[in-house]
Amino acid sequence: MEDDDESRLRNIVFVRLPEDFARSVEGFRLDPSVPLPVETGGDPERFRPGDLVLEAILAGMLRVLAYRPDHPDAAYYRRFVSTVKPAILAELSEAGILKSRNGDLDVAEEIFRALIGLDPDRPESYLNLATVYEKRAEEYGRLDNPGLEEEFSQRAFDLYRRLLAFEPPVPDAYYEAAFFHLKNRGYDRARELFETYATLGADPERTARAREIVRKLRAQGNLDNLFKEAYDFIRLGREEEGIGKAREFLKAYPKVWNGWFLLGWGNRRLGRWAEGREAFEKALELGAEDADTLNELAICLLELGEYRECRRRLEAALRLEPDNVKIISNLGTLALKQGRPDEAERFFRTALDLDPRDPLAKSLLESLAGDGRSG
Repeated sequence: MEDDDESRLRNIVFVRLPEDFARSVEGFRLDPSVPLPVETGGDPERFRPGDLVLEAILAGMLRVLAYRPDHPDAAYYRRFVSTVKPAILAELSEAGILKSRNGDLDVAEEIFRALIGLDPDRPESYLNLATVYEKRAEEYGRLDNPGLEEEFSQRAFDLYRRLLAFEPPVPDAYYEAAFFHLKNRGYDRARELFETYATLGADPERTARAREIVRKLRAQGNLDNLFKEAYDFIRLGREEEGIGKAREFLKAYPKVWNGWFLLGWGNRRLGRWAEGREAFEKALELGAEDADTLNELAICLLELGEYRECRRRLEAALRLEPDNVKIISNLGTLALKQGRPDEAERFFRTALDLDPRDPLAKSLLESLAGDGRSG
């Protein structure tokens, strides 16, 4: 990561001003003894004095603050940027959030890292960057790249850990960190963080939701080690062992839908479509209301040839998560199975609009093009 950060500074040149050069820029008194980082936008060897413009200096300083926040002159750069562009925190935050929403995660990451370097005490930037890292982890999970998935998940974890050390406490940090741990099956820690948020949070809707999740976690017994072992076995490709642990878990907690989800997930990965369908339907019967369960059930139904029910489940999942690429791609696959290539193409194109690197949608769209059905 450090080497990668240094590579981001290759287009930066540090310019020293003449010792007798003393003037103000937008109200900031320049110190000739401090070299100015300048973003060249290309080959630093081609830098000329005429390239020393305010925009290039600001871009250079922000990049240094993003990737070398411990730079000896970082405090000077912070003062310069904040004085010359007093509204920059709000402007960059808005831009970063927009980039993140649009899936331009590389740019969003750089913006939020720059904001942290610019104001290390501003918790919103850490929260936004953690969200970007979670999205990156999910993206690499879809691309079946567990190494990078784990790396970005760890980066998000580290940011939440820093946020939880803030004084005074940042309530939203507890809320978002709780969901991070919940998503990663860290149920003990998620429950603790939701409980803390319920005592700190000022948002009544979030507080009510946190308390409800705590209640469900306690009632459903998700803290049992058998559940964690079953999940880990299946995730690591040891489905038979995971299924065995899931069955043990269900003996103790037969009314916990998460256990039935694990049983269905393991069977689905082994191609046992009927067993998977039965387990996922049981999970829904016991209260599962998430898109993942509906999508997994739909995959089993698709393979069993139950197309009408498959579509019903996928559409229900899509209502819960309208931008879920996996669900949209599966709707395209279903359309193909039903002999509707034009409809399938529309679904695959939508999936690629949301995630241009989605391998399933890309492969199937190319297959349609090879059949002469897509331009």
